[in-house]
Order: sequence, then C-alpha cells, then structure tokens
Amino acid sequence: MPAIQDMQGKTVVITGASAGLGAVSARQLAAQGATVVPIGRSPEKTAAVARELGVEPLVADFAKLDDVRRLADQLLERCERIDVLANNAGGIFPKRVQTVDGHELTFQVNHLAPFLLTALLHERLAATPGARVLMTSSLGNNMGRVKLDDLDSSRGPFLSLRTYGTAKLENILMAREIARRWAGDGIVAAAFHPGNVATEFARDSAISGLIYRVAPLRRLLLISPEEGAAPLVALATQTDTSLIDGVYYDRFKPNGRHSKQADDPELARALWERSAALVGVDA
Repeated sequence: MPAIQDMQGKTVVITGASAGLGAVSARQLAAQGATVVPIGRSPEKTAAVARELGVEPLVADFAKLDDVRRLADQLLERCERIDVLANNAGGIFPKRVQTVDGHELTFQVNHLAPFLLTALLHERLAATPGARVLMTSSLGNNMGRVKLDDLDSSRGPFLSLRTYGTAKLENILMAREIARRWAGDGIVAAAFHPGNVATEFARDSAISGLIYRVAPLRRLLLISPEEGAAPLVALATQTDTSLIDGVYYDRFKPNGRHSKQADDPELARALWERSAALVGVDA
C-alpha cells in the first residue's frame, strides 16, 4: 500500500493505544504530523504514551459500556474532526465472564464496545471529509462463526479461541457494513490482520498465551509491535480510499483468507441491527 497522505491537520483516534501496536501506531502517525488521541484501559500506561505525544490521554474500560459512552462524549468535546478512528482495542479471555452490562466479555470488548463508540461518533466522522474507520481484526476470524441468536456464546462449552475468532469475524462484518451503510456520508472502512504480534493481549489465555509468555516461542512465531503497526499506519495514510473501502487485509494483502461468513451482506446488516439494539443506539 504505497501513496502516503500528508497527516498534518488530521486527527487520529486510536483505542488500545497504551501498549503494543496501538502505541507504536500512535507514535508513528504523530511523527507524520497527525494529532493523535491515545485511548487505553490502563491510566498509567496510557498517560505515558500521551506524554510522548504531548497530548492528554483518555481512559476507558471496554468491559463497561458506560465507559464507552463517556469516552464518546469526551472525544466529541475534544475533537472538532476525526479523520481516522482506529478500533484497535481487544483481547482474548480464557473463561466465560459476564460484564456488568450482561454480555460475554470477549464479544463486548472486541465487537460491541467498538460498535457503540463508532456509532456515537458517526456524525463527527460524517462531518470530516475522507474519514475512515479501521478495525483491527485477526486471521483467527477463520475459526469464528457468528450466530445471531447467540452473540454472547451462552450455549455449549466456552471455547476461548473460537469466541475470539467470532469477534474478529464480527470486526470484518462491521467494516463492510460501514462501507455500505455510510457510503453516502463519505466514510470508508477497512479491517486488517496485523500479523501475530508480540504483545500482552493474549497473556491470560491458557493455550495461545504460551506463545506470548515463553521467550523462545515469542521470537520464533511472533513479529514485533513495529511490524504489527505497519498495516494500521498504511491504511490510515492511504490516499486512494477505493483500495481499502470494505476490504479485509491480511497485513498488506487485500482480500486475505477469511471466513465465508465475512462475505455475507445480509449477515453484516443483521449483525449491525442486532448490535444497535443491544446498545440502544439508532445507527
């Protein structure tokens, strides 16, 4: 993805920016002239990144939808424009946990919370020429399966990798539905797999967490946060939006391997409408 646009005067909002590829992306886009708003769950880590950028941090826990609503209000107050909304926060969890909002934690953190945030920022995005929404998905979407009548994975045994893969599949469906639903607003959207990045996101997972915790496996199987951030930065700065709108990238490869469900526009529409009902927004 060549053709990098000038980021001077652009505002970039990045969730999951307290560490890993989110923090690296924040630094790189700020270095290219963008005003970057880093958002994270950890006050200390997010503040440290914000100090580097010379901005004020915003803190939100996506396991609490009221935090997301408060975050949206703060962003609308602070940002006169939002050129890029990078929905990068996420995680994989070893056990079924119900949030205070009554949803399964993986589903809420990876899909429902970013859906709510994006919906609440819709008007500001629409008012910003060339605005784009980026979804950090995963190759794990191939393991997922969206069941509209069981979005919280409440039936049967809890399989953390399958549940995570489903949420990452929902990220792709969300990007494609934004590309369709908000086309008239001039908003484009894309989803991407950053690669298997050496971050802490899966540290609590019994199986995949081993790769992230054991140093030899990390070096052998994982890429650096700098490498993982490269697709996000490329999508945020690509001048020709026709190349990215509604597209799922496997790092820099468009139309990377993905679940067949990701190509179902009716499923994308239904997931959107179901998600809107769950969080109480008209999107």
